[in-house]
Amino acid sequence: MEVDERKRRRSDVLDETAATGPGRFSGPSTGDELPMLAGFLADQRATLVLKCAGLGEELAATSAEPSTLSLLGLVRHLADVERRWFREVLAGESDAGPLFSSPDSPDGDFDEVSADPAAVAEAWEAWRAAVAYSDRFTAEAPHLDVTGEDEWRGEVSLRWVLIHLIEEYARHNGHADLLRERIDGTRGV
Repeated sequence: MEVDERKRRRSDVLDETAATGPGRFSGPSTGDELPMLAGFLADQRATLVLKCAGLGEELAATSAEPSTLSLLGLVRHLADVERRWFREVLAGESDAGPLFSSPDSPDGDFDEVSADPAAVAEAWEAWRAAVAYSDRFTAEAPHLDVTGEDEWRGEVSLRWVLIHLIEEYARHNGHADLLRERIDGTRGV
C-alpha cells in the first residue's frame, strides 16, 4: 500500500514530547477548579506549539486568498490576547497594550506577518512572555474571583478569563489544524 506523503499523521512526523514537553493532556481531571482550568489552558497552549513545531518561515504561509490567517498570525494574535486579558484587564496595566495590532491596524497581528526569522522569533518570544505572565498571575491569585474591568464585557473574573482563553485557543487550534495540513500535509493532534 502506497502512502500519500501529503497525508501524514503528526505522530509520524514529530516527537510530541520534544515539541511540547512532558505533560500534554495530563492536567488533573478531579479536584480543585483552578488547577483544572489552568491544566486545560496549558493543554491548549501546548497544542498550538505542536501544530507549529518544525516550521520556520512556513509559519507565515496564509490559508488562502483573501484571508491573511497564518500560524504565525495565530501566535501573534494569541500573544496579544494573553496580554490583554491578564495584563490590561486583570492586572490593570493600562500601558500593556497589544504588540502586534493597533487602532490604526486592528488586524495587524494577522495582516502584518513576515517570514523573516527575526520576526518569527519575536512572535514566539512575545507569546512565551505573555504565557509566563499569565501563568504567574494565575498562580499568585488568591482565588478565581479576582476581577478586572473590561470595556467590552464589564467586570470579569479570573475564572471567566481562563474559560475564555481555553475557548479562544481551542477555536484557533482548529484553524491551526487546517493551516498545518495546507503547509505540509501533516494532520492530527
